[in-house]
Amino acid sequence: MPLPKNNIDRELLHVRDIQCKGYKRSDGLWEIDAWLTDIKTYEFDNKDRNKIKAGEPLHAMGLRVTINDNMVIKECIAVTDFSPFNICNRITPSFKKLIGIKITHGFSSKVNKVVGGVNGCTHLVELLKPIATTAFQTLFGQRSKKIREGLKAGTIKKIPIINSCHAWSADGEIAKRELDETLKHP
Repeated sequence: MPLPKNNIDRELLHVRDIQCKGYKRSDGLWEIDAWLTDIKTYEFDNKDRNKIKAGEPLHAMGLRVTINDNMVIKECIAVTDFSPFNICNRITPSFKKLIGIKITHGFSSKVNKVVGGVNGCTHLVELLKPIATTAFQTLFGQRSKKIREGLKAGTIKKIPIINSCHAWSADGEIAKRELDETLKHP
């Protein structure tokens, strides 16, 4: 369903595109590639790049995060193809400091401590949230199979996604249905 029609005239000035892709590697690890692009619809002056033309990226940068089955970051590569300042790409090696961090509850706080503020790039840090959700979606099949097996075996007491949103409320119909189906069917 699209957004409702806007009856007020408006002019497009800025487009931010974020794309994330999740991959399973042949060595058993997983990769999430994410790319952020900011484009203005008008030309403007820039001290480091002289002029940034309409349609030319102000920002074009990406991250590749490699994780294992437990969602622990094993590798992190950052690139900056376009930025407003010549020095922006100097910070990309700092994102290797994310190696060893687990994508789980509190991930954003850990990221901010390691590469937030002057220790990183705002735009690359912003990419880490959609990378985390893309990682969960990419590993969904494998993780849900392990959760179902753990619930049946009694080694897992609850579905980790419970209470993460409205649909997955612990006392709601989705959680009850999914738990009942998991326990009834092999």
